[in-house]
Amino acid sequence: MKLEQFTEPQHLGVNPVVTSRERSHRARSLVGYYLGWSAVATLLLAATASAQELEPRAFSPSPIGTNFAAAAFSHLSGDVSLDPSVPITNVKANINIYSLGYAHTFALLGRSASVGLAVPYFRAGVSGNVEEVGPTERDLTGTGDIRMRFAMLLIGGPALTPKEFAHRTRSTIVGVNLKVVAPTGQYDPSKLINIGQNRWAFKPEIGLSQPIGNWFTDAIGGVWVYTDNANYFGGKTRSQDPLWTFQVDGGYEFRPGLWFSANATYYTGGNTTVNGVRNQDRLQSTRYGFTISAPLSSSWSTKFDWSKGLTARTGGEFEEFTFALQYRWFTRH
Repeated sequence: MKLEQFTEPQHLGVNPVVTSRERSHRARSLVGYYLGWSAVATLLLAATASAQELEPRAFSPSPIGTNFAAAAFSHLSGDVSLDPSVPITNVKANINIYSLGYAHTFALLGRSASVGLAVPYFRAGVSGNVEEVGPTERDLTGTGDIRMRFAMLLIGGPALTPKEFAHRTRSTIVGVNLKVVAPTGQYDPSKLINIGQNRWAFKPEIGLSQPIGNWFTDAIGGVWVYTDNANYFGGKTRSQDPLWTFQVDGGYEFRPGLWFSANATYYTGGNTTVNGVRNQDRLQSTRYGFTISAPLSSSWSTKFDWSKGLTARTGGEFEEFTFALQYRWFTRH
């Protein structure tokens, strides 16, 4: 569909004069339908600071000056832990997560870049058998660790205004990002099960997105790197090895903003050490799921995600669904 169909209406033999301001407004409205979910979605739809994320189209381009505000609700149930490397077996959990997030796109060295921030709030009931402690049950309510993300498109993502973006041709995209989790969540060192993790976490990623007509496919690789928790359960010091993650997605776009994706992820690594004693708790899991995204208007869109564990060496065999609502607007330049 061409932009001129919206910017040059002709009816009843009348060809009205369209001002540059009107053209800009109409271009922004049209672009709203073409935009996919933003960088903030990768923060809202990731339930924990672990590698259990499953977010397709994480490197979708947006015009510069785009703002995204989103709210999400996630429910997780089954063998799920707020920190999958904690030594708990026979886990039974029901976790509800309410998240708010914001993201903004801008130009950096002629490329499209974005920054995002998300704050989660948890209501959780978790029970299981803890090593050296025995059966443990805990109800938790409170804010989780704040999540931040910086992303930049290196190939196929030039910095474009909304008007330029409406005329762009879809092409191969290669992007990088850095996710950061700050230790701001609720944490009690006398408890083994906590909402917050009392440490920093960093995840550099590189991703490829390839359109094939209305079809698309993504591949993303990254690694979580953690600082030590110097006030771990009982006053111990706990460290964790890097946790490697790999994700592939494939989907179909029925029309601008309305698409479906099948997703799969694999992660491995993450052995922990407590007071110099290395644990045999390497994580190795695969998950699969699907995502549906639909526009409600030129500014509003909604998304539904579902995922489930396929294989797991330690934890990860849980089910998750997320419903999210996003609003976007443009900053005037």
